[in-house]
Amino acid sequence: MPCRKVHPRPYLPPSSTEVFDREAHLNLWLANPRGFCAGVERAVKVVDELISLVDEPVYVRHEIVHNRAVVDALKSRGAVFVEEIAEIPQGALAVVSAHGAPPEVYRDARAAGLRLFDATCPLVSKVHLEVIAHAQAGRTVFLIGHRGHVEVLGTLGHYDNPAGGGIQVVENEQEAREVQARDPQSVAYVTQTTLEVNSANRIVAVLRERFPALIGPHHDDICYATQNRQDAVRVLCERCPLVIVIGAPHSSNSLRMVEVAREVGSAARLIESERDVEPEWFDELADVGLTSSASAPEHLVSAVVRRIQALSPGLVVRELGAPEALVFKLPSALVDMRARHPTFPLYARRS
Repeated sequence: MPCRKVHPRPYLPPSSTEVFDREAHLNLWLANPRGFCAGVERAVKVVDELISLVDEPVYVRHEIVHNRAVVDALKSRGAVFVEEIAEIPQGALAVVSAHGAPPEVYRDARAAGLRLFDATCPLVSKVHLEVIAHAQAGRTVFLIGHRGHVEVLGTLGHYDNPAGGGIQVVENEQEAREVQARDPQSVAYVTQTTLEVNSANRIVAVLRERFPALIGPHHDDICYATQNRQDAVRVLCERCPLVIVIGAPHSSNSLRMVEVAREVGSAARLIESERDVEPEWFDELADVGLTSSASAPEHLVSAVVRRIQALSPGLVVRELGAPEALVFKLPSALVDMRARHPTFPLYARRS
């Protein structure tokens, strides 16, 4: 079971007595929750601790999370990122990224004698188990998600029943209207965990209208962190005509946050760092929202705030909402390894 803790934020709301002059200042509203989710923090922590524990390269299949700053920081400490298990030397230490992997990756790793640590987000693993159960029951599975995304590729691989109805990716409502099932009475759906909630619900509604027997997950597959960050963007949009999202152009949850802001009616900018912030964005604006995707570390938020402060010396920084407090347990293999190093310090959150 996950445990809970509270992550402090570097900017606290001003006291109720503070004068808040909308005309004299640019007001920067920081969304909560924002930044690292429990699954991302767990994955980064796995690689970070392994680098500290061993005196050898730590190989990671795919980017541990979709964020350049995180990947570059781990590379600088000795992590080696690859796309295929075949690129890893036999017997080496390897990590599966937070996005998960198909079963053949684990088979290839065992065949190569790799010491494998699985950093798959537990919420992605939940979807894998759902697919396995539907495959065993012979159902056709509709996987709502984006073709080619590493999480989707991993989930597809967990349908392993040639006699079943198979698994198909459904990207949008039009595809939901056209997709076919071998047996319309034996169908189910799962979703990529980082989708925009309302868009996914519209696709499900189309499928359910066509397939009344459609079976869904017991609990939503779209992860709590994705939903919470999208909801926080909606709150920002209630007062901010511009919302800045710190993330990455190949990060699904980053792109969905931008989509949410634009659908609500605010302008949205996706940036990777403070270097992407342009002064003209703030012309004639009194309120700007700032948030970060589930794979973006908090130090990027601090850097962007400093950049905007330099552009607007009278900047007033305010927090909206409350941070999350969910933490996932580390893989047991890493816990055991750490136990064999009694002098190893307890992990401190790297923001």
